[in-house]
Amino acid sequence: MKIIILGAGRVGESVADSLVSERNDITVIDTDAERLRDLQARFDLRGVVGSGIEPAVLAEAGARDTDLLIACAAQDETNLVCCKMAQLLFNIPTRIARVRSLGFQCDTRLLGADGFAVDRIICPEESLTRYIGKLVEYPEAMQVREFAGGRASLVSVRARTGAPMVGHTIAELRASAPDVAVRLVAIYRRFPDEPDRFVACSGGTRIEPGDEVFVLAAQEHIAHVLSALHRRDASNAPPVRRIMIAGGDRVGLRLAQQLGQEEGRFHLKIIESDPQRCVELASALPPSVLVLQGETTDEDLLNDEGVEEVDLFLALTEDDEDNIMSCLLAKRMGASRVLALINRRSYADLMHGTQIDIALSPAQAMLGELLAFVRQGDVQAVHSLRRGVAEALEIVARGDRKSSRVIGRKMGDLRLPENVHMGLIVRGLPETGAAPAHSDASSQLPPLPPPPQPQVIIPHSHTVIESNDHVVFFLPNKRLVSDVEKLFRVSATFF
Repeated sequence: MKIIILGAGRVGESVADSLVSERNDITVIDTDAERLRDLQARFDLRGVVGSGIEPAVLAEAGARDTDLLIACAAQDETNLVCCKMAQLLFNIPTRIARVRSLGFQCDTRLLGADGFAVDRIICPEESLTRYIGKLVEYPEAMQVREFAGGRASLVSVRARTGAPMVGHTIAELRASAPDVAVRLVAIYRRFPDEPDRFVACSGGTRIEPGDEVFVLAAQEHIAHVLSALHRRDASNAPPVRRIMIAGGDRVGLRLAQQLGQEEGRFHLKIIESDPQRCVELASALPPSVLVLQGETTDEDLLNDEGVEEVDLFLALTEDDEDNIMSCLLAKRMGASRVLALINRRSYADLMHGTQIDIALSPAQAMLGELLAFVRQGDVQAVHSLRRGVAEALEIVARGDRKSSRVIGRKMGDLRLPENVHMGLIVRGLPETGAAPAHSDASSQLPPLPPPPQPQVIIPHSHTVIESNDHVVFFLPNKRLVSDVEKLFRVSATFF
């Protein structure tokens, strides 16, 4: 696929890194020539110096035969104008824009063909807010990724000594609860010579303390699974109540606004060093949110505000070093759980598995929204895992037995790549784009019965795949994605 990326900042760099590794033809446009030279030296891509809202620059970047435009410059206005020009002048089929302003998401008329012609809006800050919100909902989890409209999720959790499921084989767990829609799809285990090595999940695989376990489960089973892997008594974890946010930038503000809407549920404190920004935060947030002016690494401030009683400490500034140090300090002082926002991939790798419970990369939180446009076939959701190495993929099975390699066939007959797990199937979801049924008031026919509820199925070797099944895979290496896509690709006989 031929792709143009507008903007070589943090978001643009992360997007380019992910897409180049999948053998796409990438061209990056930016006004900073030095920045482009650095990207060209590190990645297999082409750089064009100039403004993305100039027709000559877009033409030089190859816009006339481009398949996808991703406008992720720093300014919303630049991204929107670039998308409109890409439609009017070059007829680029798919256009994605990074937009921070919430107004454009609320009024779809602005984004249609008669507006700015944007097919999809991405907002890294909004993606981060949703992601952290899920971690607040499931305190034991290290990651929570949703599929099939939230009916199923992929969660990762650190196995702890004494938890009911730890020390048992996967076969024993299946036998103890055969009807529960849960499947362990991957284990990452620490070894002296190679930390966090992938361990394939078979019936004889035993869960050991310290393992990072990836589990696909129906939504209603997630809390139980997390507790069974992380808590000694298998009881659900107490809800998160006390939250301290270090940093009042865009992410911190959005998260505080979201959590503050649930009046009385959370006790929120937000720390910001800039006095003027503190005034802005106090005016934008509910009165129940306490805004504190000070340094996020100030030990006296953290002690005075009772960091030892905090259920979740979130370091969300734009400075990686400050986020790391404030989290380490808060953890040492007694905070139950800490999360650091880390932009540099090398820093995130270093912090994984340390005293910092969760090292979160902003780019990884939103990359899945972009990858769904790049994937071949009917891909509904993509989530980048393990700092871009692994991937979880939701594909819809289309066609019939004649036009598809999977429809009407048993799972055991499919030739899946090695170590690729077909984790679960969600059956009974409405067809994408299907029009809702309208009742005719003049008709005397009785009302139709409500459609059956979607079903989450854990596939076995005898499970037959049906048309419109939403199939969720775990892939330990993203190079295996193309093989899975080819398997689900509909032949030319399907119309």
